Amino acid sequence: PFPFTEVNFEMEDGGMVNALHFRVPNSKGVVFYIKGNSRSIKGWGKFAKDFVGKGFDFFILDYRGFGKSRGRRTEDILYADLQQVYKWLATEYGEQQIVLYGRSLGSGLAARIASWNQPRMLILDCPYYSFLYHITRYGFILPIRWLLRYHIRTDRFVKKVHCPIHILHGRRDRLIPYRQSEKLRALAPDRIQLHPIEDAGHNNLPDFPEYHDLLYDILHGEVLEEAGLRA
Repeated sequence: PFPFTEVNFEMEDGGMVNALHFRVPNSKGVVFYIKGNSRSIKGWGKFAKDFVGKGFDFFILDYRGFGKSRGRRTEDILYADLQQVYKWLATEYGEQQIVLYGRSLGSGLAARIASWNQPRMLILDCPYYSFLYHITRYGFILPIRWLLRYHIRTDRFVKKVHCPIHILHGRRDRLIPYRQSEKLRALAPDRIQLHPIEDAGHNNLPDFPEYHDLLYDILHGEVLEEAGLRA
């Protein structure tokens, strides 16, 4: 129902990252949505409606090895790919028009990119304290071949982020427990606001009206003053 264009980013090492760019008239900015690990963007594009319906353009990519994206994948390569795409968006929109949104696995990646740049804000959806911490305490959320190569230290990254950070997390999340978001908030309580979704689990936040109400208020800056944060 929403128009989009397909964008391909050719990387210096020969890899390629495929992305979808949804646009709305008179947009209020762009949400750079850094997704979880399951499915290609063919399955994730449905989340565009949660943002374009609130007046924002929506941009989502596939990691290498997913969908049409190709090439060797390591933790550092993931960061480099995301940073190159971020720079492109900054040229298109300006940094203060970029909202970084990291979902599940993508939460740590989004925090890394936010720590290198100056986006309008960072939103973390069901994040882990650090990938390494999660797998040692709670078990696997990725294939075993990933576990030996990826640490993704969200706990270190958020300390270096200078924009407001909002965390959305279901209290009934059994995959990445809510407690991990509480631990993240404790690292930078002056910049992080935690928004619990009482009855939500890990994969169903958009099923709850309070998620959409919170998301609207966050995107439009209506919770910043209350929290003492600055955009």
